Amino acid sequence: MKMKKTIIFLCLIIFVLAYAGCAEKHLTKSDGSTSAQKESAIKQNEQPGMGGTSANQEESAKRSIGKEQTTMEPAVSQVTADLKDIHFDFDQYSIGQEDRKILSSHADYLLKNKMVKIVIEGNCDERGTTEYNLALGDRRAQEARKFLVNSGVDQKRIKTTSYGKERPFDPDHNEEAWAKNRRDHFVVSK
Repeated sequence: MKMKKTIIFLCLIIFVLAYAGCAEKHLTKSDGSTSAQKESAIKQNEQPGMGGTSANQEESAKRSIGKEQTTMEPAVSQVTADLKDIHFDFDQYSIGQEDRKILSSHADYLLKNKMVKIVIEGNCDERGTTEYNLALGDRRAQEARKFLVNSGVDQKRIKTTSYGKERPFDPDHNEEAWAKNRRDHFVVSK
């Protein structure tokens, strides 16, 4: 008797799992249609001999599915915004006039997006000792942070770190590369 109950129980579990695996999911899209409707439309167009369908209908169905996929992409790019790097002169941590404009646009973005937090990464070129460059990178990151806080951004949303010369943007060993490496890099954090 106990064996029969166990077999019935196992059969019931297998049936439930098989049924759940075969269930068709209907996700409602922003245009009011479901994913099953669109998949059905594409399948009908792919089957030869199905009257009343055309290449235009197939293309239309594929385009509408493609739109759904691309509408998700801007949300991701909006989170990262265009938080451009700012750059510094050799052995300096003061912020230049052009970089102040960039920081002002960062401040505007952060003020409009109250949930976004950032990390400011201070970087240097390869010249100088590791310790010196870590300290200089920290001063650069702190200056940018101070600018953003003075612009109204909550200081709790901004962290700073220094990588000194450890993360060069351009690995070359010339003035052009060094100018690119003397920077603050802005990263959206969670």
